Amino acid sequence: MDRATHEVADVVRLFGDALLREGAVTPARRRVMRALLACRTAQLGGHVESCDSCDFKRIAYNSCRNRHCPKCQSSRQAKWLDDRAKDLLPVEYFHVVFTMPEELARIALQNKRVVYGILFATSAATLRTIAADEKHLGAEVGFLSVLHTWTQDLRHHPHVHCVVPGGGLAPDGSWVACRPGFFLPVRVLGAMFRGKFVAALRAAFERGDLRFQGSLQPLRDRAAFAACLDRAMAKSWVVYSKPPFGGPAQVLKYLARYTHRIAIGNRRILDVCPDGVTFRCRDRAQRNRSRTMVLPGVEFLRRFLQHILPRGFTRLRHYGLLANRKRATKLAVCRLQLGAPMPSTATVPSVVPFLLPDEHCPACRTGRLVRRPWPGLRIPEVADSS
Repeated sequence: MDRATHEVADVVRLFGDALLREGAVTPARRRVMRALLACRTAQLGGHVESCDSCDFKRIAYNSCRNRHCPKCQSSRQAKWLDDRAKDLLPVEYFHVVFTMPEELARIALQNKRVVYGILFATSAATLRTIAADEKHLGAEVGFLSVLHTWTQDLRHHPHVHCVVPGGGLAPDGSWVACRPGFFLPVRVLGAMFRGKFVAALRAAFERGDLRFQGSLQPLRDRAAFAACLDRAMAKSWVVYSKPPFGGPAQVLKYLARYTHRIAIGNRRILDVCPDGVTFRCRDRAQRNRSRTMVLPGVEFLRRFLQHILPRGFTRLRHYGLLANRKRATKLAVCRLQLGAPMPSTATVPSVVPFLLPDEHCPACRTGRLVRRPWPGLRIPEVADSS
């Protein structure tokens, strides 16, 4: 796989000082900027990749391993996705997306940990409550939720993607399958999600958990905040279900390319120059047609950095049947009810082709590259600074 010609690090290198001069760059964003600049440079040390079959060797620099770095996402996914492959059931899978209106997204940008947490909790509670209702599925479901906070043009748009098996366990332990091609009614999901989210946000305000700065300062007033929530309640919230996946292999392929995604990858950046940053994006108004967009460098960097998550915030979460503390037991029951065998190394689809660059020796094409320390050079341990 060819390397990208331009990188987010190039934007930081060219426009980072100008952004810092404008002020209002938080310590967390400064850490990410430093990590991107240092990634795969001599600053972090290096290692030698040598072939186990011939004399080929090459020197490579270490990665920063920051979860917001476009260059550090592939290899860290492999172990996580191998574990997820073992959790897959031989059923139809659905993709449900929960979003919030713009006026509440503005509050989320200044209160990320609180509001993103509410987004996770209320979307999960909505799915589990509606699925458990006998009028719909009447079963306990399990699902993976992934937080994304961006649009294709890097604007702030927090939303949660949920990947859900098409069925669940009834109270008597039997498997209940949903109708083919249909999971749960999105209008019902949207109405309940709206009510739960607004109630949780109002409770956070009453506890004093929310902070309002700049243009949002008027919302410190109880009446102004209540009016904002009333406007949000008057809207129809967007919850939509995409067409189901074709099978477990397609689910894995989706997860491999989607779960560890960041706001923009290096391959979408077409040019970085003093006049601005040119990048490729999809235009939803034009049926997702690909187009190019140019932003001033400082504005591009400002948009990119607004998607930095709070330190330690988990953006991949499991619920219901897939919750960590009961996953093994619940999935074993599901497989028993479905007549499906327990997963083995032979039956679990491999995620490696979706993730990793070719690790074969480019010289002999038969040996594999082995990573060894760079002699005489101290290689520091670099933690994820996010």
